[in-house]
Amino acid sequence: MTTENPSVTPYTGTPTTPAGKVGDYLDQRLGIAGAAKKNLRKIFPDHWSFMLGEICLYSFIILLLSGIFLTFFFTPSMNEVTYNGSYTPLDGIKMSEAYASTLNISFDVRGGLLMRQIHHWAALVFVMAITVHMLRIFFTGAFRKPRELNWLIGFGLFVLALLEGFAGYSLPDDLLSGTGLRIADGVILSIPIVGTYVSFFLFGGQFPGTMIVQRLFTIHILLVPGLILGLITAHLILVFYQKHTQWAGPGRNEKNVVGLPLMPVYMAKAGGFFFLVFGVIAAVGGMVSINPVWLYGPYVPNQLTAGSQPDWYIGFLEGALRMMPNVEWNFWGHTLSLNVLIPAAIVPGILFTGLAVYPFIEAWVTGDKREHHILDRPRNMPTRTGIGVAGCTFYAILWFNGANDIIATHFHLSLESITWTCRVLVFVGPVFAFWVTRRICFGLQRADRDKVLHGREAGIIVRSPEGEFSEIHAPLSDGDRYKLTSHEVHRPLTLTEVTDSNGVPAPRVRRAKLRAKATEWYFGERIEKATEEEYHESITGGHH
Repeated sequence: MTTENPSVTPYTGTPTTPAGKVGDYLDQRLGIAGAAKKNLRKIFPDHWSFMLGEICLYSFIILLLSGIFLTFFFTPSMNEVTYNGSYTPLDGIKMSEAYASTLNISFDVRGGLLMRQIHHWAALVFVMAITVHMLRIFFTGAFRKPRELNWLIGFGLFVLALLEGFAGYSLPDDLLSGTGLRIADGVILSIPIVGTYVSFFLFGGQFPGTMIVQRLFTIHILLVPGLILGLITAHLILVFYQKHTQWAGPGRNEKNVVGLPLMPVYMAKAGGFFFLVFGVIAAVGGMVSINPVWLYGPYVPNQLTAGSQPDWYIGFLEGALRMMPNVEWNFWGHTLSLNVLIPAAIVPGILFTGLAVYPFIEAWVTGDKREHHILDRPRNMPTRTGIGVAGCTFYAILWFNGANDIIATHFHLSLESITWTCRVLVFVGPVFAFWVTRRICFGLQRADRDKVLHGREAGIIVRSPEGEFSEIHAPLSDGDRYKLTSHEVHRPLTLTEVTDSNGVPAPRVRRAKLRAKATEWYFGERIEKATEEEYHESITGGHH
């Protein structure tokens, strides 16, 4: 005998809630239930360093939202008007419509100044997050196979972020942004043969022209954001398809992922983190003034703002331009301005190209064609880490020199002395940083080896009957010992067959010799990790 509970509705297989009905409707037409069930349970590893990429995404969303608001009120025009707005110090001053509308957003549109500052701070955070995210990927080897394409996508996002930031920074047509455009025009003009034509095309005539604001506006709100959005989508698809990298640890290997499911855990954490990033940027935008264009005034070609500084991500170009001596070649009635071309085009070109192709260079040098899903600890790859620190040092010296006038006036130093010091450091500094970083990495590897063999310092001091004081070492847990010994010790490639049995040189022998020398430089000096035999010997010998 069975009884029925009238308060319980029997399940018939048909959704009863509005959300369920919508999902059932879409599933019957698109067949998304199976794919959603599989993908929404996809596992992602959990580590604070993986949140850097999320900051990039969330700051870009904030940029889109705040940018849409600003677009409603900004006028991208260089037509001259007379200002009669709320900011009385500029009342009656002739200026472009772009600058006048920026003042209108700042003083007459409700919430306009807050949105401007949120937009600007979000842009700085966006570029900074991309930069730090790429450094994390570089130092941990997350660019290795099969993620070389995703590295190139990330590099493209970095370059587009720089372009997008500069374009937006230049739109208000104030004296500070106009100074930046003047420098950009000088860089364009230094390009041999085509520089003049490109400059006249972009500016609509001789600088400052009449079209640059309109064209930068189109680039800023349409072209570059569309490219960034497409690359972010491709980046996320590849991350989803290739699975996320993870740090070494017990139970983790190249064929699995240990972490949390996308739904509901990861999505809940991601949603909370988005509002945290949004709240911090909004709070900073509401409390910390940035780019007060009303203090600079409208752009006038024959004026220059004293102590003008670009946003931080352009500072290295400014420093390179200030560092380069005055070198010009005149031939056949033409002037080749090497003092502008080299620091503003050639040096960044070499730096950025090296950054883009580094994964392929390392793969060729090391001969490693395997897939990698476990991250490297930077100390376990001393040469790569040294190269990265050397590049950061090179960038930092250029960036420092970009503010040489501010440093000279605030600290009462000689501007020429600062410039010459940076000229020397830009060559010596990266080499010294590379050497020091490698030595630190080797020292940390030795410390890890000793920790595996002898345990960690327990902080307990004992005294022997003979009066000798010593510290007790506690053995590591299995998990900690695995983290310190799971890495691979790389060895240089050996050059085997130089000639065949008849003494004929093997094909591509020069290339093979070059590769052998490169890998010897890369892995020649190394610290062997503790073996299982050494560990057991240390235990039986009473070293713990």
